[in-house]
Amino acid sequence: MEYTIETSAEALEATSALFMTCGAGGVEVVDPEVLERDGIGPYGEIYDLSPADYPRAGIWIKGYFPVTDEDSKVEEQLRAGMKRIGASGLDVGTARLVVARVSEDEWADAWKKYYRTFQVSDRITVRPLWEEYQPVSADEIIISLDPGMSFGTGSHPTTAMCLRLLEKYLQSDENVIDVGCGSGILSIAAAKLGATHVLALDLDDVAVHHTKNNVIENDVDAQVEVRQGDLLTGVSEQAHLVISNILAEVIVYLAPDIPEALLPGGTWIASGIIADKETIVVTAMKGAGLTVLETIRQGDWVAIAAKKMIRYEE
Repeated sequence: MEYTIETSAEALEATSALFMTCGAGGVEVVDPEVLERDGIGPYGEIYDLSPADYPRAGIWIKGYFPVTDEDSKVEEQLRAGMKRIGASGLDVGTARLVVARVSEDEWADAWKKYYRTFQVSDRITVRPLWEEYQPVSADEIIISLDPGMSFGTGSHPTTAMCLRLLEKYLQSDENVIDVGCGSGILSIAAAKLGATHVLALDLDDVAVHHTKNNVIENDVDAQVEVRQGDLLTGVSEQAHLVISNILAEVIVYLAPDIPEALLPGGTWIASGIIADKETIVVTAMKGAGLTVLETIRQGDWVAIAAKKMIRYEE
């Protein structure tokens, strides 16, 4: 069930908290302010927004709840909560509540109308499977993608920075391990950039499913092996390059295992790092005996390339 409350920006936090108190796992905020933007995101993604999808005044706050026999109870709680918020002195606007039953499949796919073909770098372009696109140059690398419910559209700073570092550090005929492959976008890019073999790993069976489909769609299934796995547990092979676009805390946990997964002189590209976690990640990398080669930043996000140095005894 979708519950929509029309209110004011002043009551945004209070109304969002009300939804959470009633059991929503999160809220969606529909604010007409975004219509005033230029329609191009900071990483080249294109937004085609319609005024009809936004309130004429105020904002909409939406919460989603499973269909149960308690639907009327949720509605009563929301209405009573908005009365309390208004009584506290906040401007709640109309406080109009609209309840609708929505299809889970339709909800899960609604984002697709905002996901368009875009260029990540001078060579790499990401194309949603449902869009037609003609390459503009002979050496352009096209990644055709349907991320589904898994992470990795290419437009997020963490993924975009990984792709740029991958393009810089991967050499032809090298092996790659992608830890936490999500949609498979980085594994596919590695294969198309010339990797001989790519091992794509993810604990989430949804991510594994979408990665397998995307690998086939991009005709790189001969190069990319997809497995379900918990980080590097059970992985015995070594690679020239390891990619991990995951949370900073997981990167820190993973760091001691990276030298075993890398060949001498190999590179680790780590992303998914919020800026204030950069120090702990760098410390973990150095603690694992790796040398930081490069750090790049995009907004509040950081990606780091580190190297396993070649020792004389190796």
